[in-house]
Amino acid sequence: MSGGSIPRLVIAAPSSGAGKTTVATGLMAAFAEAGLVVSPHKVGPDYIDPGYHSLATGRPGRNLDAYLCGPDRIAPLFLHGAAGADLALVEGVMGLFDGASGMGELSSTAHVAKLLRAPVVLVVDASSQSRSVAALVHGFASWDPEVRLAGVILNKVGSDRHEELLREAMDSSGVPVLGALRRDGRAGTPSRHLGLVPVAERRSDAVESVAELAARVREGCDLEALLALARTVPELPDAPWDPAAELAPAEGPAEGPAAPEKPLIAVAGGAAFTFSYAEHAELLAAAGAEVAPFDPLRDEHLPPGTQGLVIGGGFPEVYAPDLSANAPLRAEVAALAASGAPVSAECAGLLYLSRSLDGKPMCGVLPAEARMTERLTLGYREAVALRDNALAAAGTRVRGHEFHRTVLEPGAGADPAWGLTHPERRVEGFVAGGVHASYLHVHWAAEPSLAGRLVASAARSTPARGATR
Repeated sequence: MSGGSIPRLVIAAPSSGAGKTTVATGLMAAFAEAGLVVSPHKVGPDYIDPGYHSLATGRPGRNLDAYLCGPDRIAPLFLHGAAGADLALVEGVMGLFDGASGMGELSSTAHVAKLLRAPVVLVVDASSQSRSVAALVHGFASWDPEVRLAGVILNKVGSDRHEELLREAMDSSGVPVLGALRRDGRAGTPSRHLGLVPVAERRSDAVESVAELAARVREGCDLEALLALARTVPELPDAPWDPAAELAPAEGPAEGPAAPEKPLIAVAGGAAFTFSYAEHAELLAAAGAEVAPFDPLRDEHLPPGTQGLVIGGGFPEVYAPDLSANAPLRAEVAALAASGAPVSAECAGLLYLSRSLDGKPMCGVLPAEARMTERLTLGYREAVALRDNALAAAGTRVRGHEFHRTVLEPGAGADPAWGLTHPERRVEGFVAGGVHASYLHVHWAAEPSLAGRLVASAARSTPARGATR
């Protein structure tokens, strides 16, 4: 089997809430337990579902977002992530045909399925219907002839009699039923203000939940038929994405000779900072960095020799007291930033660098106070870098995603990082010295120069006091 013919399925639904994550994660775990090497993928920018996928398969959960990365990169990124796998499963986003607002099919599950030439299995919430399920499936199957809707999994089925009625209705639809799962709240995944609770915050419980999902899927789904369907895919003509090949020689913003050793880039992780795309660390390594993870909840010091810092998204508001209590690390982060070393922070990282979060002292790197609100800020954005900085050259254009319920009340002393150009025009984020901090989540695979520039800048920086190799 060549890389381009990796067996693959897209798990979609008519709408959010039908059970895509339940079914997709259960299928991943069930096939992995059967001895297959399963590559997990998620349509869209979501960071949380891939954590469950990774737990189910033992491989990194990877996102496929045609808005953030561009349609031409979807198949290459898929082939890169699925290398060596026996089966790839792609969980969709929202409803099958729901894409980026106002942009047609762009970044929808259907769009990604077509780019991957992959059959779609539709997860239908059957809890309040019987014969109508066939009409619903018929509509989805006929809407776009380029989308191959090849099977249905009936979810939230109430009884044996209910399942019988549903199957009878589906017999005339021409779309086979590949599974039926009963209503069952035992394997639920808890939610809060921004969606599911990440795996890193409930690992022991999450392991049990994923195991239960696998058991339910084995009992209710025809795994042999699903695998046979996945093996009917055509060859993808694309070459796998290669982080090293993507990186053109990058020139950092600072002058001076490069360090003789690989610069060490510390990357925040742990329960408070779970939002990161797997390709970011791969790009940093390909650009010549040594990547060292650390946990701001547990580690009182940055990794020895830190010359650059990446702090991604997550839920620092949930852990604000614990993050605040780790004063030694907060001081080291502040000292590293004061030294001029490059620091890239997104969303949660932005909050961590602020003076305070909900009244709890943070690192004090940025002249801003942060607090939780009831208002959700959500959506895709287009932006341009307003000035040269450690992450992006002035004029660099990116696409990103905002997803938060916090606000910042900025003070003086820092310049904005981005000028947002779509869907609204405003400035956003902070640039101060080597610090680039913003609410905007950007997928570096779409703009590899960000990683190259960060590493080049780190190679010219001196480790802050307390962070020696």
